[in-house]
Amino acid sequence: MLSNFDFTKLNGLLKDFYELTGIRITVFDEDFRELTSYPEQLSEACAFIRQDPEAEAACHACDRQACRKAKALHESVVYQCHAGLTEAVAPVFVGNLPAAYILFGHLFSYPSHEEGWEQIRHTCSRYHLDEQALKPLIDSLPITPHDKIIASSHILQAVASYLCLDRIITLRQQDLSVRIDEYITEHYLEDLDVKKICHHFYIGKTQLYQISAENYGKGIAEHIRDMKIARAEELLADDPDLSVHEIASMCGFSDYNYFITVFRKKTGMAPGKYRRSRSLPDSGQKNTP
Repeated sequence: MLSNFDFTKLNGLLKDFYELTGIRITVFDEDFRELTSYPEQLSEACAFIRQDPEAEAACHACDRQACRKAKALHESVVYQCHAGLTEAVAPVFVGNLPAAYILFGHLFSYPSHEEGWEQIRHTCSRYHLDEQALKPLIDSLPITPHDKIIASSHILQAVASYLCLDRIITLRQQDLSVRIDEYITEHYLEDLDVKKICHHFYIGKTQLYQISAENYGKGIAEHIRDMKIARAEELLADDPDLSVHEIASMCGFSDYNYFITVFRKKTGMAPGKYRRSRSLPDSGQKNTP
């Protein structure tokens, strides 16, 4: 485990979320293991479905898949679970490392109980469940409007950010992955490459690649390049007095044409067009392609 958790504060925050939304919320660590939830007990419908071992396994697989997607997108994801209920998950990043995931779920989001029951009955038909016993449990679930789910997912993402700001979740400083991430964050705008990182930490390229793939979902060179482009996007949007040449240099690109190529590949547009798309004045631009 990369992370430390202040469970007193964490459980208090989960309770606040539940009191505000009426939605059960759960926290997983970076390896998708459940740490805590509020309320502790599942809804009767979910508990009934998960009595079947195949359904239980599908539930865990569904959670892991959703966490991986949220991690890749760096934002909350709303999805329908294996049983036909609606859930959402938000990743918690400390620096650039995924430290945890917070998930809410088991929501009935259908126009009517009749329509929802038909969908859930069909979805759960692969499990060994007593439909006559399951139906009243599904009927007891309140209908949650889609708008409320989306609004709650936005709050969920805000909660994920707050977990780091209030240091409810922190990283274990002795972990190699943490030290590498901190080193990259400090030096990514410099002439940083795989060789220098390996030399600094006395590790081989294979080990560095494994760490990068596990934590960033990509190679270390691509991760550094993406960080540079993200910084370039910020400068293009926030400082119209800087030329694209200046921004390329400030973001660690010695080759201006390479910067243009990489930026266009990452964002789908040239830097100048990106700047204009952010509705900033053109008057301060210099040498904008």
